[in-house]
Amino acid sequence: MKFLLSATALIALLATGADAADPGRTIAVDCPINNCEDAISLTFAGEFAIETGTTIDGVEIGGISGIDYDAGTGHYIAISDDRSQKAPARFYELDIKAGSGGIDHVSVVRTVTLKDKDGSVFAEKTVDPEQIRLFGDNLIWSSEGDGKAMIAPFVRITSANGDFVRAFTLPEGFAPSEDHATGIRNNNAFESIALLPEGDVLVANEAALYQDGPASTLTTASPARIVRYDTESGEPTAQYIYMIDPIPHAPVDGGEWNDNGLSDMMPLDDTRLLVSERSFAQNRGFTIRIFLIDLDGATDVSAIASLRDSEEAIVPVAKSLILDLGAIGLQPDNIEAMTIGRTEDGAPLLLLASDNNFNAEQKTQFLAFTIENLPGVGR
Repeated sequence: MKFLLSATALIALLATGADAADPGRTIAVDCPINNCEDAISLTFAGEFAIETGTTIDGVEIGGISGIDYDAGTGHYIAISDDRSQKAPARFYELDIKAGSGGIDHVSVVRTVTLKDKDGSVFAEKTVDPEQIRLFGDNLIWSSEGDGKAMIAPFVRITSANGDFVRAFTLPEGFAPSEDHATGIRNNNAFESIALLPEGDVLVANEAALYQDGPASTLTTASPARIVRYDTESGEPTAQYIYMIDPIPHAPVDGGEWNDNGLSDMMPLDDTRLLVSERSFAQNRGFTIRIFLIDLDGATDVSAIASLRDSEEAIVPVAKSLILDLGAIGLQPDNIEAMTIGRTEDGAPLLLLASDNNFNAEQKTQFLAFTIENLPGVGR
């Protein structure tokens, strides 16, 4: 491989803690991907957190792994990555009041159970919901599967009430394998979904397939595949390589675990997207960075079964760092979800949300940034 160089509750949830960085701080990138005509400017608006253990209708809220904005209702759709262990797999409709002055309010409007193909709820540990997006009158969502249990990842369309509509085709080489010669790494599969304005769907792995290369280490990048789907047929039409950065920090104080992966994508136009990388180092915490990427000029690798064994010259998607949450004084939790919504006065807003892992030491965190300038995003 040669590389040449993304049931109604209506209960307001109380915020906890204070902003770790001062609202009003502006982050500017003058020439992302060496293009000075598309300068980026974001201003941190504020933070809101839901304490772990908060319940809605007797079910603990948490595990927010994907979020999307519904312009029709002004609400947000957020999926929980609970593997039907605390309650059947589900998504939430959220009312989030946010603006340049911060996030004032987050409430759960309704909770919707996701249904399997036969109309039943998902049994415990048979699904791992990770991302959800509005898809016309329906929704599109992904499951990461379970590499250890030999459960393949999937992408499905569901109705607004959670009923199964249809499924997309899993590309060759993505199903898990017993010997780890091919397929997804456990807990590193279909983490994100992006709907391009032209209509195609992009789905990205969190890390490289086994046959393509390693997961990220402190010194090694990981070649994750982004799959392009035809919306109407649900068939894959192309694949691109996104190089996940090496892990930015080592564990400290006797810790052993650290990782880095692609956690979400948000399209700006038909080739450019925001992509978040989420890293964790034991006893140190999370590093959350957002990049601008461009698919234009990237090699279609769908015909290459194994990047590790290929001698072809491959051009990954171009990428440029635009935001490191820690570098501006924030203390991010496990940020996995990203969308572009609107403030109450109609201005564009970048909203990030975290998966608390239902861990008492974490929180469900929302971070808001007003958008002064972002390619493809109008005010």
